[in-house]
Amino acid sequence: MSASVVKQVLTLPVIVIAMGYFVDIYDLILFGVVRVESLTELGLDKEGITYWGSIILNAQMAGMLIGGILWGVLGDKRGRLSVLFASIILYSVANLLNAFVTNVEQYAILRFIAGIGLAGELGAGVTLVAEILPKELRGYGVMTIAAFGVLGVVAANIVADLFAWRNAYIIGGVLGFMLLVLRFRVRESEMFTHHVSDDIKRGQFFALFTHKKLFSKYVKAIVIGMPLWYVVGVLVMFSPEFAQALSIQGEVSAGAALMYTYIGLSVGDLASGYLSQQMRSRKRAYAVFMVLSVASVGYYFTLSGASVEAFYVAAFFLGVFCGYWALFITMAAEQFGTNIRATVATTVPNFVRGSVVPITSSFMLLKESMGVLGSAAIVGTVTFAIALVALYYTRETFHEDLDYIEA
Repeated sequence: MSASVVKQVLTLPVIVIAMGYFVDIYDLILFGVVRVESLTELGLDKEGITYWGSIILNAQMAGMLIGGILWGVLGDKRGRLSVLFASIILYSVANLLNAFVTNVEQYAILRFIAGIGLAGELGAGVTLVAEILPKELRGYGVMTIAAFGVLGVVAANIVADLFAWRNAYIIGGVLGFMLLVLRFRVRESEMFTHHVSDDIKRGQFFALFTHKKLFSKYVKAIVIGMPLWYVVGVLVMFSPEFAQALSIQGEVSAGAALMYTYIGLSVGDLASGYLSQQMRSRKRAYAVFMVLSVASVGYYFTLSGASVEAFYVAAFFLGVFCGYWALFITMAAEQFGTNIRATVATTVPNFVRGSVVPITSSFMLLKESMGVLGSAAIVGTVTFAIALVALYYTRETFHEDLDYIEA
């Protein structure tokens, strides 16, 4: 990118939203990082840590699914900024209160509330940036947001190493409120305000399921993102089990594998976003990265007898070639009109995150008969095949003007 392009892209809204996504990812991943430490301090044994860890994580995920719909509809009805203010207040308060829980029931309730708040950050931010930047530059804007945001995983790991788990939650809450102050300087999308007075329906979530054309676009927008959560939710989350099946020489930590994968995701988000701008095509850049992702998964399965270091390198490249999250969100936002764009951009990533449930359930079901490697290979093949078909039938949107409404 030239200096002039960088200057046009790195506007205050892009910087503030990128920082918001960083805090969002930090808070989203923090429970996974401090799960054992926090639940041990609350008096649970090993079995209880596994049991309640699953319940609390599912509570957070349920909150995100509900929040995705809530914030998406609010973003189309009341404006993108309303979501950026309300959501960060909600999850920042929940994270501060997380530092003072005394039992697991309180923990689960607060992670549910935090999940609702966390669901609004990315979709509303991407929608705002896509609408305020020129169409030639909006890919760069979203690329910047995603690439910086995923580094929140690295921050969560570093903070959890340096501070006690309660202080880690306090830091997340304080960061959120500090960022809230900066958001008062961000303006609403003129594209949204231009249509506020129109006699149109906005934020009609159920129209995505009752209107054939909208439903088709919506399903495709979700399905093309599922391989990313197959990689993260199966290959990386269960990395110790894969390391054992592959006879890796040394002990593999799921936390370390996750960190290296997310560092790779940050690199990939920059690379895929830049490639789409250079190719002037979202679809072709997405296809390139998805094919490379298949290749990196294939390499992962050939690591039999490798060292721990080689395993972490493979995890990094899994992240790099799955680093099309920014591209994925951009394509979803560009597929729909202004009156339903925030609803789509907010619900799609959360439904894709939710797809980790059927993906991991299928993996666990097949694992009993096929083994870890066989089960993962079958689930991965199906997930990537469906996504590639959906991508083929997805409309190219790079050159499209987004100032229109869905009838």
